[in-house]
Amino acid sequence: MALHVRRQFYNPYLGRPPESTAPLTNIDTQQIYKTSRLVSNLTGMSVQPNKAIVGANAFAHESGIHQDGVLKHKLTYEIIDAESIGLTRNQLVLGKHSGRHAFRDRLQTLGFELSDTELNKAFLRFKDVADKKKEITDWDLEAIVNDEIQQVPELFRLELVQVSCGDSARPTATVTLRTPDGEELTDAAIGTGPVDAVYRAINRVVNLPNELSEFSVKSVTEGIDAMGEVTVRVRHGDRTYSGHAANTDIIVASARAYISALNRLQAAQLAAAPPATATNS
Repeated sequence: MALHVRRQFYNPYLGRPPESTAPLTNIDTQQIYKTSRLVSNLTGMSVQPNKAIVGANAFAHESGIHQDGVLKHKLTYEIIDAESIGLTRNQLVLGKHSGRHAFRDRLQTLGFELSDTELNKAFLRFKDVADKKKEITDWDLEAIVNDEIQQVPELFRLELVQVSCGDSARPTATVTLRTPDGEELTDAAIGTGPVDAVYRAINRVVNLPNELSEFSVKSVTEGIDAMGEVTVRVRHGDRTYSGHAANTDIIVASARAYISALNRLQAAQLAAAPPATATNS
């Protein structure tokens, strides 16, 4: 981006006239933000708010003087145009009455090209979230799509999660999982908190030894009804597996993220297992 916005400075070093507007690289800068989000989702590592260029605070202004200056002329306090890195300022709000066409059109604007199957799956999730939230922004749509279309092997599937907790109660969780064989198993556990209780109950069903190495929660948007994104990393041996999920219910998102990480772990173990050999009787 330095080469992009400071071409007049760098042009002479490349034997070009200072006023030349020809790009100095073949990089499509409008893909920078989307690429950053993609890497974040695949690795399970969140982008810190103060990260240059792609962080949430990169184009945020709280000072009244800054806000006034940006409204009059964006380059007053922003050397980089947000749209030049693919970050749209048009936060179109969708709701529960929005149709499939508007949903598809907005996803295409955000850079998502989904198959009909993926679109149907994401649209059903969108309608479910729209029943719980009055307004759904681009950030919510991005979280929904990333959560639904990630290529994670669905070996164990979360069917039910229910918790009971409070300042005078012992946190208790009940979970129901569908196993790779199609069997539904239910178990319950007590933990130090609701999420800990859920994870203990899941471990009783899945029975995959692991060590939880990271658990992080962040809000997708502002407001009491905001969707929460949960990232989980579990360690088994010398390898780490990540899981990611988003939901308006943090407990549900936490359970799904943990199941996602365990599914990656289970898939890796199945792939490493030696194939069964047939014997002649």
